[in-house]
Amino acid sequence: MKIRELAHHWEENAKGRLTDTGYSIHLDVESAARLAAIIEMYPKRHPEELLGDLIGAALEELERSFPYVKGSTVVATDEEGDPLYEDIGPTPRFLALSRRHLHELSMPEDKQKH
Repeated sequence: MKIRELAHHWEENAKGRLTDTGYSIHLDVESAARLAAIIEMYPKRHPEELLGDLIGAALEELERSFPYVKGSTVVATDEEGDPLYEDIGPTPRFLALSRRHLHELSMPEDKQKH
């Protein structure tokens, strides 16, 4: 979800699945003031939900911002037959690590590594 879509999402009052993992963060004063404004604007949403949505949208945007770095291995061809090269930039590593952590977070608690 893009950051510009969050306000509409908040208006819809949709809920997502949350992890048991909690995070404690300290915000700079300006960010705390902006968060307080968002909390006041959307009183039906818990601050943790708003923060989770903001972080989720920021992470998606960050993933899209990673540069494509052309590798030497051809992984496919496009519709015109031109070669498509593997991405050796940060995106594949980020996606692999994200999948690993998603798998670990999705496991029952008694089977998770501590």
